[in-house]
Amino acid sequence: MRSTLALARSFDRPVKLLLVNQLTINTGFYMLMPYLAGHLSGTLALPTALVGLILGIRNLSQQGMFLVGGTLADRLGCKPMIVAGCGLRTIAFLLLAVAESLPALVIASALTGFAGALFNPAVRAYLAHEAGERKVEAFAAFNAFYQLGILIGPLIGLLLNGVAFTLVCLTAGVMFAVLTIAQIQALPPQAGNREREKRAVLLDWREAITNRPFLLFALAMIGSYVLNFQVYLGLPLEVRRMTAGELGVTLIFVLSGLMTIAGQAQVTAWAARRWRPSQAITRGLLLMGLAFTPLVLAAPLTGTTAVTAGGIPHALLLLPVLGTAALLSLATMIVYPFEMATIVTLGGERLVGTYYGLYNTLAGIGIAAGNLLSGWALDLGKTTSLPSLPWLTLALIGIGCAAAVRALDRSGRLSASPEAVSAA
Repeated sequence: MRSTLALARSFDRPVKLLLVNQLTINTGFYMLMPYLAGHLSGTLALPTALVGLILGIRNLSQQGMFLVGGTLADRLGCKPMIVAGCGLRTIAFLLLAVAESLPALVIASALTGFAGALFNPAVRAYLAHEAGERKVEAFAAFNAFYQLGILIGPLIGLLLNGVAFTLVCLTAGVMFAVLTIAQIQALPPQAGNREREKRAVLLDWREAITNRPFLLFALAMIGSYVLNFQVYLGLPLEVRRMTAGELGVTLIFVLSGLMTIAGQAQVTAWAARRWRPSQAITRGLLLMGLAFTPLVLAAPLTGTTAVTAGGIPHALLLLPVLGTAALLSLATMIVYPFEMATIVTLGGERLVGTYYGLYNTLAGIGIAAGNLLSGWALDLGKTTSLPSLPWLTLALIGIGCAAAVRALDRSGRLSASPEAVSAA
């Protein structure tokens, strides 16, 4: 943790503000969102289908609008989009505190997602601009603060939700309101590109979409997001199957968060000394696939049916899941800072927000498709009595992603500048 704080303090004031900004954003978001489904299905007694619709609208409005948010950040400046996104999420969370009708809930959910689409690409673009040659280090610190918010947000939300979900919404809304005001006053402005404002937006999007090295890299990385999402899908399902409880799920998030907070700076520095960015990404992706090896090996021993508390302590049953979670966290620590820096390398400084927005949109589509694939593999593993099948499938996805990035690296595409791409 000391090394992470030391790394954060080594940057100029704008980067420090962005790190605190992301910590607060994630704390407020994860304070509320894990308990929203329970509020909708429990307190408001909505059918499961409507709960899924409301949550799906949030995800769609965020993933589907990332490109718009990134383009606005390029044209109008990153600070206005960060402020607008946080202000919009303030309204959304306060609306969730009082909303009971379906239209109001849908509007609040859509606003929550659109807010994220405004500030997420803008924060990353601003950070990339301000960090200069230290992009990898900046995104390493960013990931640690990001994970810290994910770690402490649900704990605060759990305490507040014990009183009332309305209190959770109000607290999160006030946090975003304070953050909005603080950013207006403290975050230095960053001008939009006036030259680009004269150019049609569709030309910017066409430039990004036809940037072949960037597009191939984005497609090669999609699998990594599918694997990381198993922390929310596959691993919790496995924990509940084996232990019929939630303690193991909590342990997964605590372990992942603490590892990132404590070790991100050292892992990034260690990788940067030994490997080029593309090599670090390739090795990280390979480790991401191999992270599922403990579950591949343990699945035949635990089977596909629920394991009752008996001769084998539940703590022992959790070891393969926690081992996979730990390896996934380590792999993400290796990949993420170099991945974010590579996007700027491939896209250039002129359209940073647009490229981050398009990249996030493609990742969101990949997660949706990957969830269908992993869910199908989990079900198939049960029906065919092949419990290792889903984990082996995920392992192969990681290995395939590593092979794809390595092939791009060997072809020279990961070092191609946008100017070279345009000339070609």
